[in-house]
Amino acid sequence: MKVKISSIHFKTDQKLDDFIQDKVGKLNSLFEGIISSEVTLRLDNNDKQENKIAEIRLRVPGNDLFAKKQCKTFEEAIDNSVEALRPQIKRYKAKLKG
Repeated sequence: MKVKISSIHFKTDQKLDDFIQDKVGKLNSLFEGIISSEVTLRLDNNDKQENKIAEIRLRVPGNDLFAKKQCKTFEEAIDNSVEALRPQIKRYKAKLKG
């Protein structure tokens, strides 16, 4: 599965890129029909500590699965987004089986 990583108004380091590839890549073990994934990282312009936003969009046949989380770190936001996608993938697989 191809993972496209975009960061808005900043550059990610290799360590964060590797972390994202690893976490999002593990979703492929739940469902091998994932065509591609897009991860968008951005900073929210507010005074809160939790200003890191991660959005993950998985392209699957006939649909897109999406999760967006805001946390203190990008790693935490990615973890939470991946965890939010797990039940979506399971529901999608159950729907395919009919």
